[in-house]
Amino acid sequence: MKILLTGGAGFIGSAVVRHIIQKTNDVVLNIDKLTYAGNLESLKEINRDSRYQFQQIDICDDLKLEQAFEQFQPDVVMHLAAESHVDRSIDGPATFIQTNIVGTYTLLEVARKYWQSLDDSRKTGFRFHHISTDEVYGDLDGTTDLFTETTPYAPSSPYSASKASSDHLVRAWHRTYGLPTIVTNCSNNYGPYHFPEKLIPLVILNALDGKALPIYGKGDQIRDWLFVEDHARALYLVVTQGMVGETYNIGGHNEKQNIEVVKTICKILDELRPQANAQPYESLITFVKDRPGHDLRYAIDAAKIERELGWKPQETFETGIRKTVEWYLNNQEWVQHVQSGEYQNWMKQQYQTIEETN
Repeated sequence: MKILLTGGAGFIGSAVVRHIIQKTNDVVLNIDKLTYAGNLESLKEINRDSRYQFQQIDICDDLKLEQAFEQFQPDVVMHLAAESHVDRSIDGPATFIQTNIVGTYTLLEVARKYWQSLDDSRKTGFRFHHISTDEVYGDLDGTTDLFTETTPYAPSSPYSASKASSDHLVRAWHRTYGLPTIVTNCSNNYGPYHFPEKLIPLVILNALDGKALPIYGKGDQIRDWLFVEDHARALYLVVTQGMVGETYNIGGHNEKQNIEVVKTICKILDELRPQANAQPYESLITFVKDRPGHDLRYAIDAAKIERELGWKPQETFETGIRKTVEWYLNNQEWVQHVQSGEYQNWMKQQYQTIEETN
């Protein structure tokens, strides 16, 4: 099977690419604009594999997308390319509207035209899998309610509103044009290769540098944490076995308050890499003004994907967070390249090499 995957240099996308190349016989074309959060170093272990290809393309560029579809002839599309940081969307929403809404529209149109050109057999097997977030649902009022696939949308931030818009576009292209689409909405991902602006890698790396560990408000916001490699398995399962027109929620069954997450990381670091001054890492915790419109609680009901496709997470939060901390401790070169910006120079060199060999 030939999979065209957008956003494959990002955190979740790179995990999906690694999973496909390492665990299946499929061929992948990775399309990524290579914004600040795109990092080809996250694909270093598979980037020379003969079943892996990369093209630097903005998903808003319909002509380059059409060329990529025509040349690669994909059987399925997995759409992960997105601007994804809530704080950045508050400070500058325009990029999120452009990439997440206009980009998804552009990709849908290119995919639709390509799909309509296929013979009946390939047309029947084609899939457009749109990967989204649980943030489209807003937040939960109670302590026991869970987001299901039929929960009404109530996005709170420019980021979540842009993702909600893209979800609606994908479903509309299925209903109006018959494009065989599937949508997944996931809870908060964490794990190896996570860009350091997000909570878990930020806390790990700040702690190792002896810097403050900033916590919004009281740190009582609750998130359901999903290990990124569990998510990658789920996404591949959905695109290969999921039903057209369906939505699947993917969660880790790991609800934790942000303050609890941070304290857990601190305790693991106290054990594995104690501070030179012998002070516990919790002493670095600092509470800062809360984010505008900050959702209090997200929690996914992943019963449907377990019931219909047999997926459930393999990692608990306790096992996953320890693996994550250990990965950052053991991959300081990757970390240093990201922190210094050197990874962008590395990507330019790698991309030039890829272009020369293609």
